[in-house]
Amino acid sequence: MKIKGGERIKRLINRGFTLIELLIVMAILGVLAVVVLVAMNPVQQLARTRDTGRKSSVTQVGRALEAYYTSHGGRYLTVANCGTGGVLREDWMSCLRESGELSIPVANITYNTTLATACISQSVASIVHVSHNGFCYAAGASGSPAIVYARLESASDRSKCTVAGNTIPYFVWSTLQGRGGLFCGPDIGGVPAPGTITFTD
Repeated sequence: MKIKGGERIKRLINRGFTLIELLIVMAILGVLAVVVLVAMNPVQQLARTRDTGRKSSVTQVGRALEAYYTSHGGRYLTVANCGTGGVLREDWMSCLRESGELSIPVANITYNTTLATACISQSVASIVHVSHNGFCYAAGASGSPAIVYARLESASDRSKCTVAGNTIPYFVWSTLQGRGGLFCGPDIGGVPAPGTITFTD
């Protein structure tokens, strides 16, 4: 007896998949999932995400500084208008909040690898660098120009810093240039005086 085409298809559909066929499909999907994960490199994806947050936060604080400058007689944060005991306040973002330029101090985005650490408070060539919530602020004695910066951690940003001795990426907002950008420095403490920033990008 000859089986018609429609009946043959019906029998194949009713038969379903065998266990071997299902296992082969699952194995192929597993291999594809591993290939995709390796290609995406989730650790670096997370590092890029954190760096994007830092860049956004530095830009936000930089714009708040510009607004502060406009409303405070052409001066950025200094010991005179944001100081205690003759030094710039460590919680310098609170000065921007108290003046109404920031609604709340920008929260720290923690580093999740040993490749990056937050910038530290320091004094370089009479420019005081003060760290708050993982973000650093620096300005000359007269309060102008000023910079806000944070160290970046992703491999994609590090790959842009290939100059010998300047391999650490920072995202810097420069009030002198009125924008933010990538700066390559030697290490923590490698960000120069606010008036001498040269962006890589």
